[in-house]
Amino acid sequence: MKSLVHEFTKGIIRENPTFVLVLGLCPTLAVSVSVVNGIGMGIAATFVLLGSSMIVSLVKNFIPNKIRIPCFIVIIATFVTITELCMKAYSPVLDRALGIYVPLIVVNCIVLGRAEAFACKNNLAKSFLDGLGMGVGFTLALVLISAIREFLGSGQILGHTLIKGFEPPFIFGMPSGALLVIGLLLGFFNLIKNKKT
Repeated sequence: MKSLVHEFTKGIIRENPTFVLVLGLCPTLAVSVSVVNGIGMGIAATFVLLGSSMIVSLVKNFIPNKIRIPCFIVIIATFVTITELCMKAYSPVLDRALGIYVPLIVVNCIVLGRAEAFACKNNLAKSFLDGLGMGVGFTLALVLISAIREFLGSGQILGHTLIKGFEPPFIFGMPSGALLVIGLLLGFFNLIKNKKT
């Protein structure tokens, strides 16, 4: 039981895809202008991580070693297509806001990396929890970055003004603002980690 809890929590804290492994920064930089976008991308990536990790762990013994990566990409692309079609059908506004970054989940380092490094070497339960933990960790990172950028870039969070008369520096609404926020957060988390050791 303890090992299963470890598989889930490692993606949230110790091996967080954004703040520790520094993976998946392309969609993080692009979509983190609002909390809604961050949540949407996080849920999409979590669904793909869960589905692909589970299928890879189930079929790993049937895939020849020479074509392992292309097979993983086909599995991931299947779940990305399902995600994209569901978003187009049920949330077209979010689909337009996330744009090309949902289809690009196919080549996201987090998803392919978890399939290659973990799911193809472990059983279904561990792969499920690993995918869920990594997805939750990625979603939490996106929401944190998005909240900071949305507040500093527009003075609002989820459409609500928090401080009357606040003049936001608009740099945080641009991609360079995303780099600045991620860099400061990485420095902050590294400082905390170094103080613990």
